[in-house]
Amino acid sequence: MKQLVRFLCIALVLALLPLTALADRAYLIDSDSHRLTEAELWEWDRESLSFMFNEIFARHGFTFDPGGKFYNWFNNQPWYQATPKVSRQEAYNKTTNLEWDNYHTIKKVIQDMEAAGHPYRKSGKSKLKSWTDYQPAGSWSLTGFEPVTLKSGQKLAVYSAPGTDSWRGANGKAMVNTNGSVWAAGWDGNWLQVFYEVNNGGLRVGYVNGSAISGKVKGNGGVNFNQTLYFSRERAKITANCQLTDDPLKNQTTITTLSSGRFVTYLTTAINQNGRVWDYVETTVNGQTVRGYIPSGCLTLPTETLPDIDPSYYGDK
Repeated sequence: MKQLVRFLCIALVLALLPLTALADRAYLIDSDSHRLTEAELWEWDRESLSFMFNEIFARHGFTFDPGGKFYNWFNNQPWYQATPKVSRQEAYNKTTNLEWDNYHTIKKVIQDMEAAGHPYRKSGKSKLKSWTDYQPAGSWSLTGFEPVTLKSGQKLAVYSAPGTDSWRGANGKAMVNTNGSVWAAGWDGNWLQVFYEVNNGGLRVGYVNGSAISGKVKGNGGVNFNQTLYFSRERAKITANCQLTDDPLKNQTTITTLSSGRFVTYLTTAINQNGRVWDYVETTVNGQTVRGYIPSGCLTLPTETLPDIDPSYYGDK
C-alpha cells in the first residue's frame, strides 16, 4: 500500500512539472549534427556552454567524477552511458570533426563571454537560455544519489558534514534507521553521504561515519558501494540572502540564513525531482561546520577550467 501511495505521489509531482522539465530534449544543443554559430551560443548563459562542451564528450561515454555537477547532470540523462568507464582520451578518439569544430566555437564564445561579463548563470527574469531550464522528467530523488542497502536494525548518527564535531539536525539527535529506505551519493573520506526520510515527512541529507556502519553498503546490483565524492571545494560569495537547508527535496527546513557578502565553500550543484537547482555549500554555524543546499541564484559560482586539448586530436580524423 505504501508503495502505491508513493507511486501516486510521484505521478502527481510529474504532472505538475513545468513543460520545459518534461520536454523531450535529448541534448542541450545538437553539436553532433550541425555547425554551431556564435550568435546562437550567446543566447545562453555562460555556465550552459560548459555543459555543452562536456556534452560532446559525454555522448562518447566519458565518465565524470562522482559528486561534481557534471556527474549529477549527465547521470540523470536517459541517453548517457558511462559504462564501461571511458577516459577523456578515449572520448577524444570518438569525437567527429564537426564536434571538434563546435567545441572550439564553444570555447571561443566562453572566453568572449568572460571578457564581456556575460552572466555565468541566469537569474531573475533574464531571457537567456540556461541548462537549468531543461531538466529531464524527475523522480522522488536528488541527482547524484542512488538507493543503497545496509544491514537492517541499525540506528546511525547523522551529521551535516563529515566529522562528529559538525552541526547535527534534530537538535543534535539526527539518526537514520537502516530498516527504512536510504539513498547515498558516495564517500567523503570515511563518511558516507546519505539522504533519508525523517519523522515530520521531510528528508535530510547528511553524513554517516563509516566506522559506525555494521556490514557492507550495497549499491545497485548488490555490489559494494565504494564511490568516492569529488567536490569542487572552492571559495564563493553569497550574493543574496538565502536559507541553508539539509532538505532540498520536500520541506526545505532552514538550518540558518546566509547573508549577502558572506563567503562559503562551494561543493557541487544538484537538481531535485521538481527540476529545481540547488548549490551545495559548506560554512560554519556557531563555530560548527555545516553543509547544506541553497537555491540557485544566491551564489557567485566558481567557473570551470576548460580541458586542455592535444592539437594532435583535432583535424586528424
